Amino acid sequence: MPPAEAARAAVALGSNLDQPAIHVRRALDELGQLPRTRLLVRSPLYRSVAVGPDGRPAPQPDFCNAVALLKTGLSPRELLQALQALEAAHGRRRGARWAPRSLDLDLLVHGDTVLDEPGLKLPHPRLAERNFVLYPLRDIAPELEIPGLGRVRELTQRLNDTGLESWRD
Repeated sequence: MPPAEAARAAVALGSNLDQPAIHVRRALDELGQLPRTRLLVRSPLYRSVAVGPDGRPAPQPDFCNAVALLKTGLSPRELLQALQALEAAHGRRRGARWAPRSLDLDLLVHGDTVLDEPGLKLPHPRLAERNFVLYPLRDIAPELEIPGLGRVRELTQRLNDTGLESWRD
């Protein structure tokens, strides 16, 4: 159970290898089992086209995506380390930045924290550009204020849903 001074954090989940929906669903359950952390709500699953560094579709399998809201007593750095441990437990091997992956967990926001440290930037630097993050986040927290960017509802109005659809098993 998180302590009273716990922060609300948002985490994006994605997978495009080895039965992606299974990885994402298991990771959603595992997020609620992190120390001093409670899973508040999870988004529906979405399918998104994999994109490369140039923003164009990449020649790899589609992603299964979701977003979770947590209440956590972990610091941003502690939560990031816990997320990276979950990725590793799902077989994630860090290599090429735009490569397919069994599980990708991105810390999007941690309360009102704004950080720019090596390996950790909050809010996530590409959050406002990613429909596969903003649309699921809008489903569960449309009024969430992203520090320095605005409310999720308004941010989604700047993006279209190209390449994004509901996940169907």
